[in-house]
Amino acid sequence: MTRPPHHRPVIVVGAGPVGMSAALSLRALDRPATVLEAGEQDRLRPGSRAIFVHRATLEVFERSSPGLAGDLAAHGLVWQTKRTFYAGRQVFARTYPPPEPTALPHFTSLPQVETERYLLQACKAAGVEFAWNAEVTHVSSGVDGVELTTGAGDRWTAEYVIAADGSHSAVRKALGVTMSGSRSDGWYVVVDVEENPTEPLPAERVFHYAHPAVGGRNVLLVPFAGGWRVDLQLHDGDDPVRLSEGADLRRWLRAVLPPGYADRVAWASTYQFLQVVADDFADRHRRALFTGEAAHLFAPFGARGMNSGVPDADAAATAVHVALSTGVPARARAAVEDFSISRRRAALFNRDAAGTALAHLRPDAAQRTRLEEAARGAADDDRLGHWLDTAPYGPRDIPPGNTIYKY
Repeated sequence: MTRPPHHRPVIVVGAGPVGMSAALSLRALDRPATVLEAGEQDRLRPGSRAIFVHRATLEVFERSSPGLAGDLAAHGLVWQTKRTFYAGRQVFARTYPPPEPTALPHFTSLPQVETERYLLQACKAAGVEFAWNAEVTHVSSGVDGVELTTGAGDRWTAEYVIAADGSHSAVRKALGVTMSGSRSDGWYVVVDVEENPTEPLPAERVFHYAHPAVGGRNVLLVPFAGGWRVDLQLHDGDDPVRLSEGADLRRWLRAVLPPGYADRVAWASTYQFLQVVADDFADRHRRALFTGEAAHLFAPFGARGMNSGVPDADAAATAVHVALSTGVPARARAAVEDFSISRRRAALFNRDAAGTALAHLRPDAAQRTRLEEAARGAADDDRLGHWLDTAPYGPRDIPPGNTIYKY
């Protein structure tokens, strides 16, 4: 016997930071919010992942859950100094004043698992409904709404669905929305290293062009609450697996950090630069809205992933609220259409910004000459050092409807 479906006005798929942000935004609009999550409530996910929370993201959190942004800022780390080196020689350094005690900082840096913990607490306090162990395996949409089926055989229906189910989004794939873009041939190794209390490091963001201790590879060091994120840009021909584990991993870590840190690795992985955006941010019936990595994939440099996913989620919740508030189908569809156009425009900006950063990090001969000339002239011209410091993260312009703060 077929079980009757559970019906909700709107369902969010995915309980990561983007999905929970969507749920909080719905509750702030006095809409009920139900979240379907494939994993268990206490699931453990490896790695610090999205460590950098922009002030614009904190502002979204604060609007949807007063006090949440302050909690995240207090838990996270705000470093005040950034340095850039070229072939071992410092070419830029700047120290900023500490944030005002009563104001939100420009950013806060903490492991994503901690951000998710605060979001989950806020969601529960706001009355968000969660269905855990509810992997979506089938999705269909029509002019009146969306039907979802889980692996356990439960059926859910909703007027609208906000898909926040990540890069392998079951909702996006089931509804036939494709993604377009490119993947760089170059590899990076990313490592989480726990802070060593016997050898504490200054809380500074440090970028090395052509680090001499690791064969001229680029290295990025970013502190976060409790540890360090270390990115190593590999040369063509390097084996990313070999350099991300065992003795080879510890060897290059000892070259860029004090020796004790090589034995404090919490997580290591590899990645390639992605510049991928969904061809549409909603299904053809304008009943399913795609957000976060269900809609776009960017490289970590520039911290564009979660910090564009949260505005996606907030905009999706607003569009659904408008659509549910009107009795005119054309207006409801227009609200979702506006969401799709505006958030895809922001995603395309971030895609292009990631491409600019990639061209800088993997320069051709002409660009490499420009880098070398800037490094030589940085001591006499601060503008050259500033360019070397900011260029690895892409343009400093802000995308439509979003704010980017570069680390």
